[in-house]
Amino acid sequence: MAIRVLVVEDEEALSELLSYNLEKEGFTVTVAPDGEEALILVEESGPDIILLDWMLPNVSGLEIARQMRARVQTRDIPIIMLTARGAEEDRIRGLEIGADDYLTKPFSMSELLARMRAVLRRTRPTLAGDVATFGDIVLDRETRRLRRAGREVHLGPTEYRLLDVLMQRPGRVFSREQLLDRVWGNEVYVEIRTVDVHVGRLRKALNRRGDRDPIRTVRSAGYALDETYPG
Repeated sequence: MAIRVLVVEDEEALSELLSYNLEKEGFTVTVAPDGEEALILVEESGPDIILLDWMLPNVSGLEIARQMRARVQTRDIPIIMLTARGAEEDRIRGLEIGADDYLTKPFSMSELLARMRAVLRRTRPTLAGDVATFGDIVLDRETRRLRRAGREVHLGPTEYRLLDVLMQRPGRVFSREQLLDRVWGNEVYVEIRTVDVHVGRLRKALNRRGDRDPIRTVRSAGYALDETYPG
């Protein structure tokens, strides 16, 4: 599943260049031209990594990073700050407020990609690699095979994508709307109850008699993978 990148950049030429090159590398890219829209998109789409300009209209990049690190739902999303401010004290300030890395403009795409992959390996190893694990569940993206406690589990394509999304952020509660967007795409109309049907199918495939159900249902909110959930 493609890694979702939120590019927060008010220079249109640069945001278009970043989008083009990142999409060519297989990332899914969303662009926010200012700080206010960025905060809305963070809540709505839950990006996997954010490329964040320091100097933005309305809300600065530093304030966005500060707000994200202050909230449980967004504090773990990795941030790479992009800025023309190259002084040492600026870099230190950006890192202290919550950025995972700091890249000074102008920069090369090869350096940016290397920094992104390094940050993802450190903060989201299940995204950076081809194998994701959660408890006794092992999902191999390269072969599209799933095992639980050593036994092979057969999933339909939709259940596979659904599990992949949940395994990318263990513990995070995904709303049904977010799962619709990530699993089916925002250009396809699917009734929201369809999510519940496919979660039921996923549970049936994963859980044999005596197995703990790793999928937690959060009333009026959505679903999450939770190691502490009793099932």
